Amino acid sequence: MKTLLTGANGLVGSTISADIKVMGREWVDLRNWSDTYEFFLDSEPTHVIHTAARVGGLGANINHMGEFFYENMMINLNVLEASRKTNVKKVVSFLSTCIFPDNTEYPLTEEVLHDGEPHLSNYGYAYAKRMLEVQSRAYNQQYGISAKEGVITFNGKYLNVIPTNIYGPNDNFNLENSHVIPALIHKCYVAKKSKTDLFVWGSGKPLREFIYSEDVGKLTQLILETYEGEGPIILSTSEEISIREVVRTIADAMKFKGRIVFNANQPDGQARKPTSNFRLKNFAPDFKFTSFKEGIQKTVDWFVKNYEGCRK
Repeated sequence: MKTLLTGANGLVGSTISADIKVMGREWVDLRNWSDTYEFFLDSEPTHVIHTAARVGGLGANINHMGEFFYENMMINLNVLEASRKTNVKKVVSFLSTCIFPDNTEYPLTEEVLHDGEPHLSNYGYAYAKRMLEVQSRAYNQQYGISAKEGVITFNGKYLNVIPTNIYGPNDNFNLENSHVIPALIHKCYVAKKSKTDLFVWGSGKPLREFIYSEDVGKLTQLILETYEGEGPIILSTSEEISIREVVRTIADAMKFKGRIVFNANQPDGQARKPTSNFRLKNFAPDFKFTSFKEGIQKTVDWFVKNYEGCRK
């Protein structure tokens, strides 16, 4: 097995071992077909873990809707097509729970992925990620199976994982364009240093599921090596936590003693989007998740220690 990992310097990528690592656009611009294909030809991977994406939080998605759609479409189209043309045996690609329908029954399952429109706040990114699932499914149908002398074999397998909100060390902690946990950690750090109140967007009422990045890395490598199921698989603890509780957990980990102020005039996003990890539990019934409190403490400690050099 010779594994190529895209997005190797990202939140999840930094937790995954691989023979070939694409660290960013200075290595290869995955938006560009020629660059991507040449890189695959030169590196000759047998397996691919595809985590690379243009990502951001609520504000970034709203303000850069077209860019998020275009860049993620190009990245995904190129990576899967290059994998196909160079005879990669197995690809595990990352989707996101934001791609699920805005109005649907809960908990979310893999089967309802295309049953309605995603939330308006990030539909550009969401549809690009949905198309990655469609491309994977189409490739499995056309290219994944062959028959030789009456024996059916798999030539390639294009799998998708759908992690819930990932957090951990090596995240992007930018105050304007990052996801909720790294943004809140950075805001809390600044508020503590400046001895000011901690101001938080929204009411704090929405519920989210979070999963520690090292857990995602372990599950991804396990899926690459042993999973033989069809269709995507949700990576989730199935534990809902309110944004208000997230803020308090971060404040405790940071030892922030100031006042926390929620601004209910700012958007909350979706109220909740709980998932079912039934398929994951069937596959890895004995997997032990990192507790939210422990994961936040590890992430806060890493951020404080690496503040000067981390992405922010």
